[in-house]
Amino acid sequence: MKLRFLNWFFTATLAVLLTGCGYNDFQSLDEQTKSAWSEVLNQYQRRADLVPNIVATVKGEAAFEQDTLTRVVEARARATSMQVTPETLNNPEAFAKFQAAQGELSSALSRLLVVTENYPNLKANQGFQDLRVQLEGTENRITVARNRYIQAVQAYNVLTRSFPNNLTAMVFGYAVKPTFSVQNEAQISAPPAVNFEKK
Repeated sequence: MKLRFLNWFFTATLAVLLTGCGYNDFQSLDEQTKSAWSEVLNQYQRRADLVPNIVATVKGEAAFEQDTLTRVVEARARATSMQVTPETLNNPEAFAKFQAAQGELSSALSRLLVVTENYPNLKANQGFQDLRVQLEGTENRITVARNRYIQAVQAYNVLTRSFPNNLTAMVFGYAVKPTFSVQNEAQISAPPAVNFEKK
C-alpha cells in the first residue's frame, strides 16, 4: 500500500513538474520550426525546378554567355545534391553548407537575369518573360518562407534559453537551432564610405 502511494505521489509530482517546465511548449515549437523548414525546402525546390526551363530558353540565344549558364547549372546541381533532413536544423555546420549552396544559386540566377538584359531577343521572348516572372515570384515566396522559419526558430530559441525552460532543454536535449543569416554580414555592418570632395 505504501509503495503504491509512493508510486502515485512520484507520478503526480513528475506530472506537475513537467507541465510547468515547458516540455509541451518545446514539442509545439519544435514542430512549428519543422513545418516552417519544410516550406522553405518546398520553395527552394520550386526554384530548382524552374532552372532547367530557364537555362533551356536562354540556350536558344546563340551568343549568350556560356560561362553564366554554366554557373547556374553547377550551382543548381550543388544545391539539389545536398541531403537535407529535419536533423539539418540541429546541425549548424550542415545548415551553413545548405545556406551557402542556396545562396550560390541565388547569386548565379541574379547574374543570369542581369546578363539577359543585354539580349533583346530574350527580353522579347514571352516564354522567357513568363519564366522570369515565375522565378521572381518564387524568390518572394522563399523570402516569406525564410522569414516564417526565422520567427519560428526565434520563438524556439527564446524558450530554450529562458529559465526554467533551459533546465528542461538540458534534460531532454533541446539545443538552440541555427537560423538564416546574411551572407555578407561584414560588408553590411561596415559604414558606407562618404566622400564630400568636389569633382
